[in-house]
Amino acid sequence: MTNFKIIQKRKIWLSISGALFVVFLAALLVWGFKYGIDFTGGSLLEVRFAGQRPTVSQTEADLADLKLGSLIIQPVGEIDMLLRFQETAEETHQAILTKLTDAAKIADKNNAIEELRFESVGPSIGAELKAKSLWALFFALIAMSLYITYAFRKVSRPVASWKYGLAAIIAMFHDAVITMGVFAILGHFYDVEINIAFVAAVLTVIGYSVHDSIVVFDRIRENLPKSDLDFEGTVNMSLNQTLVRSVNTSMTTLLVLTSIIIFGGSSIRTFALALAVGIFFGTYSSIFVAPPLLVTWEKWKK
Repeated sequence: MTNFKIIQKRKIWLSISGALFVVFLAALLVWGFKYGIDFTGGSLLEVRFAGQRPTVSQTEADLADLKLGSLIIQPVGEIDMLLRFQETAEETHQAILTKLTDAAKIADKNNAIEELRFESVGPSIGAELKAKSLWALFFALIAMSLYITYAFRKVSRPVASWKYGLAAIIAMFHDAVITMGVFAILGHFYDVEINIAFVAAVLTVIGYSVHDSIVVFDRIRENLPKSDLDFEGTVNMSLNQTLVRSVNTSMTTLLVLTSIIIFGGSSIRTFALALAVGIFFGTYSSIFVAPPLLVTWEKWKK
């Protein structure tokens, strides 16, 4: 088996990670996010079709010319359809109805639409929910760090067990910030908006990142008592043993997510893209960030 000298070149990997972290953190702080309707509120339109209801993708194509921000289309029942979009003027409201009517009659001349309601809606993610989410994330990080410290309590030499938890948390923070920074850049230059699905994706990335790091750490824990190599060599050997597994798992997941990004609807595209970015960097950090940090701390201790 090829033995890649990953740990021996840790200064290169940590420098790359540090540069990426600074760039994307700066983008996040300077530009911030372009918030979608879940954060800002907007308009809600519910219509009923007299005949066959068009598909979500067909409706998105029919309304593309109007450039509605944060458009979310949801079929309701058998013949109803719910549309949510950023608040618009009355003329845009009427233009939407006209587009839907014309599209319905193309497929069926007897088809028509009935407007059931049109109203302004508030943001589904309020300030209180944001605060509670941050607190929940904070306590989750503390709990994960304590758990990893406990799980690795028997391998406190030559690196203290709590440092395994801290390395996993640092790698996770690295992945989350880069993922959010990517969307700050996409929002600034390409008007890509974030919604509640993006929040779910970031939380998923956090869990994936920690899990991936623990897989590598667990192999280090298994090898330490029986290895004749020093700590640096043992960590590098453990990384090489888990490298193929980590890359293959991530590649298969990324292939599925890429298909969703290309062929999926706009409502799920943000979620899939955020997951793809997070999983890619989560795999990177579990190999090139978390284990090198352990070895760096061991060298500093000496």
